[in-house]
Amino acid sequence: MDLPTVWLYVAPPVIGGVIGYFTNDIAIRMLFRPYEPKFLGSWQIPFTPGVIPRNQARLGQRIADSITGSLLTPDEIENIARRLLRFDRVQQAILWLLRLALDQVQSNKQQKTSEILAHILEDLFSESLPKLLSVLAERENFLQAQLDQIFDRVLLEFQLTDQQADQLARWILETVLPPDVMRLLLIDFLTDRTIATIDDRFREKTSGTYWVVANLFGVRNSLIRLRSFCLEEREASNAILTDLVQSLNIARRLKESLQNLSLQNLPVTTVRQLRKTFGNTVRHFLQDQGVELLTGLSGSMDWPKVSRLLLDRLRKSDVMDTSLDLISADLARILERYLERDLESIVAEVLPILQLEQVIVDRIIATPPSELEAGLNDLVQTELQAIVNLGGVLGVVIGVLQSLSLLWR
Repeated sequence: MDLPTVWLYVAPPVIGGVIGYFTNDIAIRMLFRPYEPKFLGSWQIPFTPGVIPRNQARLGQRIADSITGSLLTPDEIENIARRLLRFDRVQQAILWLLRLALDQVQSNKQQKTSEILAHILEDLFSESLPKLLSVLAERENFLQAQLDQIFDRVLLEFQLTDQQADQLARWILETVLPPDVMRLLLIDFLTDRTIATIDDRFREKTSGTYWVVANLFGVRNSLIRLRSFCLEEREASNAILTDLVQSLNIARRLKESLQNLSLQNLPVTTVRQLRKTFGNTVRHFLQDQGVELLTGLSGSMDWPKVSRLLLDRLRKSDVMDTSLDLISADLARILERYLERDLESIVAEVLPILQLEQVIVDRIIATPPSELEAGLNDLVQTELQAIVNLGGVLGVVIGVLQSLSLLWR
């Protein structure tokens, strides 16, 4: 058999294999290439761009519909959210946020934090609390339980110690009622009318020897002479009063009286009335002047300094470190109860906001065709190469059949 005859039978399988192999390879490449349309003048060449670049928007919409319709359904998203928001994971997330905030506070660069806290405190005391106080003060039972507790635990049980009573007695005798002040009080007390009243009552109420003395001599002249002596002999009067205070142990008596001074010694009805009066007085004061008091207090405070002191106390406090676990656990329980009750409604509200379908479409449209091709090749490179090889095998098989047909003839 000569060479042309051999080539006549060998050529169909070879040519069929080459055509089949490269036809499939070109077809697969035409899914993506060319990436952009090609033109001859104003005429666009057919099959440009490739199938996927030309239909990238429709492909994105189909993929988005498939994902949101069968994969990321509301029920599945709710199940995913339940798995993600388990108690231990939520607690760890909250604990991480709390530690992050604590580290921020404990860092040396806290000037901005201090300024923010200062503004918050200033707004709280100058704006929020006065407004809240003006509303609450209108209630009749405003602070009733708190004021009653203060009265019962502080005022009712208050009693001066030995040292406090001694200091208070000395202060009264040395500052409030020194001898000169007592002399002037005595002079103001011994008016003509007062002297006459005392003399008349002394004559009427006495009996026996005292009645004889009262009616023969009386006390009018003695009191008038006492008043004149206090007016004319200032130094001597003061010296006599000082001596009387010392000789009569007025300081000791006054000290004992102050020590024995307690509301518990009063009758129960009197104590109840005092407690009621105390509460009403405080409430009326807060109603009338509480807003001005808080505003004035806020204006007189150095809030930046106060905020720095608070932050410094937080930085050095061991309680913050030890209590973070408890706080995070409590917050996680609260969030867990809330999610158990309202997770379905939350997912229903969040899905329209997320717009998953539009996000998928936009992402696919924004992805260059070259990246889509590279991603698809990485995913199914073996399968695509098998299709190309299969085209070559089919071409060879068809060529062999053709050669056999020729040989049969």
